[in-house]
Amino acid sequence: MQSDDQQGFNRRTLLKSSFVGAAVLASAATPLSLFADTAVKGDIRPFKVEWPTAKLASVLDKVRTYEFPIEPESAGWRYGCDPVFLKSICDYWVNGYDTQKAVDELNRYPQFVTRIEDLDVHFLHIVGEARGKRPLLMVHGWPGSVFEFWQVAERLAFPSRFGNNSADAFDVVIPSLPGFGSSGKPRQPIGARTTARLFDTLMRERLGYKTYMAQGGDWGAGVVGWLGLDYAESLKAMHLNLLIVSPQSAPGDAEENIYATSHAEYESRLGAYYQLQSTKPHSLAYAMANNPVGQAAWLLERFHDWSDLRDRSFETVFSKDQLLTSVMIYVMNDAFASAAWFYTAGRMEQVTEMPVGRRVETPTGFSAYPDSRSPNPPRSLIERGYNLKYWRVMEQGGHFAAMEVPEAFAKDIQQWGRSLS
Repeated sequence: MQSDDQQGFNRRTLLKSSFVGAAVLASAATPLSLFADTAVKGDIRPFKVEWPTAKLASVLDKVRTYEFPIEPESAGWRYGCDPVFLKSICDYWVNGYDTQKAVDELNRYPQFVTRIEDLDVHFLHIVGEARGKRPLLMVHGWPGSVFEFWQVAERLAFPSRFGNNSADAFDVVIPSLPGFGSSGKPRQPIGARTTARLFDTLMRERLGYKTYMAQGGDWGAGVVGWLGLDYAESLKAMHLNLLIVSPQSAPGDAEENIYATSHAEYESRLGAYYQLQSTKPHSLAYAMANNPVGQAAWLLERFHDWSDLRDRSFETVFSKDQLLTSVMIYVMNDAFASAAWFYTAGRMEQVTEMPVGRRVETPTGFSAYPDSRSPNPPRSLIERGYNLKYWRVMEQGGHFAAMEVPEAFAKDIQQWGRSLS
């Protein structure tokens, strides 16, 4: 007898190609698209990343001819993006970065676009060893993209390829937030709560899953938090690695007081971008328009400042190719300005404030990484707002955990998944 998840998936999606792919599952070289060739049904259309030659040439020419501003002596990362690092990565951008290889890598997984509420939603859909069961919605944040999950998607869809149990496999669905990457640009800013509605429609009405699980960090944690509040009937379980939707109550003990003080200090030191993007994003957009180097500096500063660099250098945690592909997803999609709108809408929708008197009853997991962007909340605070069933303190990995420590991240998600049974 089939589960609700599998029955719903079979009604809305053809799995013929998934079963064909299963016959050759042992081959790690098997194209992943064989396992998730979602039928063109309703509004779902296959999608392929393309970087037009003329636009790519224009971008690289702007990088090549960029005139760097005056810089403080021995600046490092103290005043923003390290000018020495930025010049180095710009040199690699025009002389070493293989753009065709990057495009090929971005087409590694099967991906699609669907129209929801007059907005194109881009998403990856990887049906591996779960064969239509255990759907997992994974939601990225800023300054990331779907590329954040590139190193963990196959591990979660095909665990046996990495020496793990195929019973731990998920159907992996990874959408681009509105205004990000290959998703459409809304006419007005929309935030995490509205996005939760769009993504619930994606999972239930487009892909046909009656119920599903969800995981998120950064703004993804906000989207998943609002899924738990507004769509609990379809959200079976959720996992967070950042607290965005927070209970609105005074600190309950000394530990929560320390957290509140520390959080305020972090915001004072690292939150200037947040204030600008949530209040006057278009002022920033004017400066960044047609300025790939400026966009790279703004984005890469966050990757540096928010990563766990206690035991590894920035260049060890991320390769130049990873960083540039992350930047190019913004640049080639003209998404820098529209992605910043997510902050504006977050303020408008009050997405960080859990409504008074409400609580997320969906079974919740939380993994506390040593995040340099913000301190981890006390367990007591999460328990006050969420039905916490899984808690784990991670030894390594910062704000971009899926990119920084992909193996540990994937194993943690698998362990969380097993804890639900």
